[in-house]
Amino acid sequence: ANDTNIRLVRRYWDVKGKPEKKVIISRKNAYHGSTMGGASLGGMSPMHAQGGLPIPDIVHVGQPHWWAEGGDMTPEDFGLMRARELEAKIEELGADRVAAFIGEPIQGAGGVIVPPATYWPEIQRICDKYGILLIADEVITGFGRTGNWFGSQTMGIRPHIMTIAKGLSSGYAPIGGSIICDEVHDTVAGSGDDFNHGYTYSGHPVAAAVALKNLEVLQEERILDHVKKVAHPYLMERWQALADHPLVGEAKLVGLMGSIALTPDKATRAKFASEAGTVGLRCRERCFANNLVMRHVGDRMIISPPLVITPSEIDVLIERATKSLDECYAGLKSDGLLVAA
Repeated sequence: ANDTNIRLVRRYWDVKGKPEKKVIISRKNAYHGSTMGGASLGGMSPMHAQGGLPIPDIVHVGQPHWWAEGGDMTPEDFGLMRARELEAKIEELGADRVAAFIGEPIQGAGGVIVPPATYWPEIQRICDKYGILLIADEVITGFGRTGNWFGSQTMGIRPHIMTIAKGLSSGYAPIGGSIICDEVHDTVAGSGDDFNHGYTYSGHPVAAAVALKNLEVLQEERILDHVKKVAHPYLMERWQALADHPLVGEAKLVGLMGSIALTPDKATRAKFASEAGTVGLRCRERCFANNLVMRHVGDRMIISPPLVITPSEIDVLIERATKSLDECYAGLKSDGLLVAA
C-alpha cells in the first residue's frame, strides 16, 4: 500500500499541474514495509544497506524519540525541534519539489516510540503551511490499537492518505490498502485518465470478505469500547508501575501498544556499554522462558496484546513481565553487564 501511496501522490501532483512535486519526506527509524518503495520510505539503515536504498526523491528527517535522543531538552521542546526538522528540509529542498510527508502516528517496529505531545500538532501546521500531503501509516495503529479507530484520531491529525493492513482483517487474511481523502480522490479520478495501477491480488474477494466480517465483529462486540474503557486504563496503571523496576528507564503506553526502555542508569537515560540489543535479547529470552511474548527492538521491549485482553490476563502479563525483568537484571549483575556506555 505504501508503494501505491508513492505513485498516488505523484499522480495527484501531476494532475494538479505540478509534476515537479515528487519528493516524499519520511523519518529515520521509521518502518513502512520491505518492498523497494516501502523500505525506501522506511528509515532503517540495515534495510537501506541491502539494495542501494532509498530510491531517488525519498529523504529522511529525525525521529521524535526523546528518550534516546532528547539529551537535556524537555520532551515538549524536543518534539517541536524534531517537527521543525521537516520545515527545514522543505525549505532546503524547495516546497515546489515536496509532495508529501509520511509517518506512523506511533512508531511501531522502531520500538513503540510515543512522540512528545508537541510533535504532531507542529507537523500538521507545517504540512498545512506548505501545502504538502500528509500520509499516516496506520498499519499498526489502525482499527482500535490506540483506543480509536485510527492512531491519527488519537494524535489529533488530519491525514490526506492513510495506509492500512494488519488490523483491517485482524491478521486473519492478508489485505492492505490506502484510504484517501475526497480532495485526492476527486483530483485523480477527475483527471479523465485511468490511474494505471494495481496488483495481481488487488481486491481479492476472500480477503475482502474476511475484512468486512472483522469490521462487523469489531463494531458488534464493541471491542474499541473495551480497549478504551477497560483494557487500556487497567494496563496503563499496571504498565507504568514497571518504570519503578531498576532495569527500566521509561514505560510508555498508548491504547494497547506499549514499550519499556532498558537502561543501566535511569537518571542519565544511559545506553548499555554492550552492543545495542544485547540486553534486549537477554530480556526477550527470559520473557519467552516465562511464557510471555515480548519483542525486543534494540534494548527496548514492546508489547501489542490482543484488543480483547481482560484485566485478569493483564495481571498475568505484568506478573510475567516483572519476573522476566527480575531474572534479566540478576543475570546482568552476575555477568557484569550493568555498565553504562
